[in-house]
Amino acid sequence: MPLTDTAVRKAQPGEKPYKLGDEKGLFLLVGTKPGALYWRFKYRFSGKEKLLALGVYPEVSLKLARQKRDEARRTAKIARKVAADSSFEVVAREWHEKQKGEWVETYAAKVLTSLE
Repeated sequence: MPLTDTAVRKAQPGEKPYKLGDEKGLFLLVGTKPGALYWRFKYRFSGKEKLLALGVYPEVSLKLARQKRDEARRTAKIARKVAADSSFEVVAREWHEKQKGEWVETYAAKVLTSLE
C-alpha cells in the first residue's frame, strides 16, 4: 500500500532505524534521531541490488521522491538497453557481417565459430 503524506509526517524515530515502504522500490528510512527521515530507492541493475539516496524529508516531499524514483527507473532502463546493445556479441556479429564479404565462406564460418 502506498505511503501517504500524513503517514510520512507522523513517522517517529525508534530504537533502531526502520523503513516505511511506498511502492516500486521507494521507501522512507526513519532514523533513530528526530528529523532523520531519508528517501531511498532500491532497485536491481545487472542482477545486483542497488540503493539510491533521493534526499531528506521534508526538503524532498513524497511527490518529489516519487518523481525522482520514476526518473531513476527510466535512467536504469536506458542504461540496461545501452549495455545490451553494446555487448561483445552484438559488436562482434556486426563486425563479422561487415568483414565476411572479403573472406571465403569457410573462413567466415570459422571466424564466427571462434567468436561464438
